[in-house]
Amino acid sequence: MSMTIALVGNPNSGKTTLFNALTGANQHVGNWPGVTVERKEGQTRYKNQVYTVVDLPGTYSLGAFSEDEVVAREFILTGNPDVVINVVDATNIERNLYLTTQLLEMGAKVVVALNMVDEAEAREISVDEKALTKRLGIPVIPTVASRRRGMDELMEAATAVMYAPLNGHARLSYGESIDRKIAELKNLLTKEDFAYPPGWLALKLLEGDAYAQSVVDQSQTLQGSPAYGRFWNEVAAHAEDYQLEIVDSRYKFVGEITKDTVRRPKVAVQTTTDRVDRVLTHKYWGMPIFAVIMFIVFQLTFVIGEDLLGEVMVTGVDYIGEVFESLLLAVHAPQWLIDFTANGIVAGVGAVIEFVPLIVILYMLMGFLEDSGYMARAAYVMDNTMRLVGLQGKTFISMIVGFGCNVPGVMATRTLESKKDRMIAILINPFMSCGAKIPIYLVFIAAFFPSHGGLILFSVYALGIAIAFLMGKIFSKTLFKGESSHFIMELPPYRKPTLRNVLRNMWDNVSGFLTRAGTTIFAVVSLLWVLAVLPAGVEPYGAESILGRIGLLIAPIFKPAGFGSWQAAVGLFSGIAAKEAVVATLGMVYAGVEAGTELVAAIREVFTPLTAVSFMVMTLLYTPCAATLGTIRKETGSTKWALFSAVYTFTIAWVLAVFIFQVGSLLGFS
Repeated sequence: MSMTIALVGNPNSGKTTLFNALTGANQHVGNWPGVTVERKEGQTRYKNQVYTVVDLPGTYSLGAFSEDEVVAREFILTGNPDVVINVVDATNIERNLYLTTQLLEMGAKVVVALNMVDEAEAREISVDEKALTKRLGIPVIPTVASRRRGMDELMEAATAVMYAPLNGHARLSYGESIDRKIAELKNLLTKEDFAYPPGWLALKLLEGDAYAQSVVDQSQTLQGSPAYGRFWNEVAAHAEDYQLEIVDSRYKFVGEITKDTVRRPKVAVQTTTDRVDRVLTHKYWGMPIFAVIMFIVFQLTFVIGEDLLGEVMVTGVDYIGEVFESLLLAVHAPQWLIDFTANGIVAGVGAVIEFVPLIVILYMLMGFLEDSGYMARAAYVMDNTMRLVGLQGKTFISMIVGFGCNVPGVMATRTLESKKDRMIAILINPFMSCGAKIPIYLVFIAAFFPSHGGLILFSVYALGIAIAFLMGKIFSKTLFKGESSHFIMELPPYRKPTLRNVLRNMWDNVSGFLTRAGTTIFAVVSLLWVLAVLPAGVEPYGAESILGRIGLLIAPIFKPAGFGSWQAAVGLFSGIAAKEAVVATLGMVYAGVEAGTELVAAIREVFTPLTAVSFMVMTLLYTPCAATLGTIRKETGSTKWALFSAVYTFTIAWVLAVFIFQVGSLLGFS
């Protein structure tokens, strides 16, 4: 059984980078709070011993104000890690050490990884880690995780602490009065066998921690104790005063620890980040600059992906299809298997795979922006706009995550402290254009707007954000009334993007896309192919097939939007399983009409530029995929909200698609 090392630290302290440096795991590294919304595990080997490393959510404290804080503190208290590595940003050491004090309060075995010491040196910040080690009573090891500096020294210290008895670390005093009350309350709590240390529970009760209170309330012994009742009445009457004194004591402790051990220049060094942020986060120019940068990203995606790599992938898919067909003919395979391979797998799954180059380029460009630190500025820049719709800038972080996939986008809302913000963020996240929707846009752009690909793709993304803002405003005024929470966010310094992190970010998104293409989409296409060739005797892929009849049944719903064909209806229906399946289904049903027909050419035959736009808007906004709906149900704890999300998004998508087609028709567009 391997020993367990838990990693905990503030957002942007380099915690996940350190996790990757230790484990070599293929994990996502980001520059905004909330990337690590669940614990991640990896393994590292040190001196022929294997250790399990658990990457806990980035958090500023270990209260119970957001789910990421609860996840982190629950694992430390009840997950029994053998040692906790507390990753501390050397450029913001005073603020980071507040979390360290809470770890010491828990009685955990702690080692401090003083990370990004190179950046501290560049800002002329000097840290005496030996003096810090002596004052804290725990090892403080300087590291530069991005360059893998200090990893051996860190593991040496962690294993030494792991196997040593717990003693010697600094003890916090909260003043004579509170220390005495903690001791008295601790004695009362020892009468019950709690899953948490009595001393920690006593401290949290004095802080007014609702979760700790709910744990103690379950004790029949204490609830029936007059002594506990009298004591708790006294505590409840002064809860706010106690809380302030405890917080103040922690900061005083940090001040004493860092006095003379952390030296900063008398005049703050003007960094490149400061100079660049004057422009990129400008009150008036910040948003236009963000829009221009994203437009350039989409334009480059088409220039590089479509012009340089797109044709190669199309040729490759066609070649693979020909090879499979030749092999099947050579072994005298039955005709149904040849048809399934050519018109089902190759035409269906292949239609999705053809757009991988553009997705690769898009996520690489987004990865450069993220790894540089710019994407973190998006939440800051968008804060004023988010305030107008009743939300706060941090909500935009989950929306950015949703650009990759709506599932982690919904999960990223765990970092929001306000239930109102969290619920609204969950419900509007499906309007973000996830990677699975990109092939749909690309098919129609290639068919009708090849010379304006970047502009069209940018417009689709912008429309999704605009609708999300509109619905956020409506929800904040109706379903979830209340004041917006405060927005506090640390902006990381700009850094030179590393190819390793950019490629990791890209591969995280593309590998998920390919995995779905090889599993979910394959299964959907296989089922639809069977329905498209049955019953026996009807024209395969025709209106009389089972698939055609299903399509004819639901097609009238979409006729007012201009795409009332059964093929389009079936494509949208399959998209509820997985959005990539829309293109796969269209590729199968149209390629099945005439073998060898290219999907783009077939699309031109049955759609017009106007109906193409209305169809793209429909796919942008309508019912999220099954995986996202399942995540919404899990995160809200209610099937009701998942069903609500499915219905209201479909309604909005249908209304807007119909509006576009009807108004466009009246204006004479084709």
